[in-house]
Amino acid sequence: MGASGLIGQHIVSRLRERGHTVVAAARTRRAGVDHVVDAGTATVGTWRPVVEGCDGVVFAAGADDRDVPKRPVYPSLHAGNVNSVVTLLTAAREAGASTAVVLGSYFTHFHRAHPEWDLVETHPYIRSRVEQAAQGRAAAGPDLPVSVIEVPFVFGRAGERFPNWADGLVRWVSGRSPLFAPPGGTATTTAAAVAELTVEALLARSGADIPAVEENLTWAQLIGRLASAAGRPRPVRSLPPAVFRLAFTLAGLAYRLAGREPGLDAGQVGSLLLNTLHLDGATGRSVDPAMLETVQAVRDKG
Repeated sequence: MGASGLIGQHIVSRLRERGHTVVAAARTRRAGVDHVVDAGTATVGTWRPVVEGCDGVVFAAGADDRDVPKRPVYPSLHAGNVNSVVTLLTAAREAGASTAVVLGSYFTHFHRAHPEWDLVETHPYIRSRVEQAAQGRAAAGPDLPVSVIEVPFVFGRAGERFPNWADGLVRWVSGRSPLFAPPGGTATTTAAAVAELTVEALLARSGADIPAVEENLTWAQLIGRLASAAGRPRPVRSLPPAVFRLAFTLAGLAYRLAGREPGLDAGQVGSLLLNTLHLDGATGRSVDPAMLETVQAVRDKG
């Protein structure tokens, strides 16, 4: 599921390059999509004819933390991230599949590593990702191992698809305004690298939690290198943590007044992002070529 998305297209290509037959499902009909399925509303019965005869399944869809629907947010997150995986993996188990991979979030890693951060209690999106892994594996049962790829910031493109957070950021760094970054940082990866990890996990049938990381960057490094990829290199100034937190708090107030709720609690996400959200196991491969792809994809969109 999610075969027409940024990472999904790369996964399909990698599997076919290795000689595997791929049945592609996505929410919207596009060239190369075999089945049109809305994962958020699909039932086990919906999935059975899609997965029948498949040895493995990959879930590369779901609700994003940047969606800001009407309050309360959790029902839509549960439908997109939890129910969708439970129904797919139940159908896969019943159809006799022997391996599965779910593309999740690196926030589940930090939930395990830092229980004192209270991520599940604070952020509905992270709660949905943690429940996605737990309930999906329970639905799959012991004979269908489910690997979870814990995905951080992703760069790259697939056709006209690019990371859904990238539009505003690329336009900002492409302009002439000053650049600012708070303390802290994040793990980064590429769509192609996540696809490779996914195929390897699918074939290994490990059922493991697998962090996806090419490079660990500070926020200043990420913003500065993206500006260079956009052809507008310039210094990145330090943004005081209090100002960073205030910006998210004000955004949260605006959402509340509009009757909307983000998946990452606006009052606390500023503090979360000020942490150093790095992952072990970085390959050291540069994400710069994928940054260039992202910039070009945003510009091609116009």
